[in-house]
Amino acid sequence: MYKKILVPLDGSPLAEAVLPHAQALAKSEGAEIILLSVPVTPSLEFLARSPGLANKVIEDAENETKAYLEKEAAKLKKKGMKVTSIMRAGPIPEMILTVAEEVHADVIAMSTHGRTGVQRWLMGSVADRVVHYSHIPVMLIHPN
Repeated sequence: MYKKILVPLDGSPLAEAVLPHAQALAKSEGAEIILLSVPVTPSLEFLARSPGLANKVIEDAENETKAYLEKEAAKLKKKGMKVTSIMRAGPIPEMILTVAEEVHADVIAMSTHGRTGVQRWLMGSVADRVVHYSHIPVMLIHPN
């Protein structure tokens, strides 16, 4: 039923809490895990004021994200999982949904960060937006 499982990661232990669940699902279904990470980049205001420094910050963020994805993919491959990793730039919820379509994912497996109240209002909820706009099933794991 599930052949491709998209797993968005942000480098945090909270996001990584979904990995054991995604592994179990992948193992039971013989599915591939596709890791996705979106590097955090400076705001347009920062880019306009300091283009040289902004380019360095962007390059560092991309290198850090690439290394992180390679490390996580290697861990999963050691466990016998079929894994692909993808790095994309842009608004996080939109990138998750776009990549899910591009790779023909059958399910998106992700952790919630458990934000509530004012923090959720200010930060938004990536998981909420993904669930709302996804055309495929979304498996949400609360890390606690």
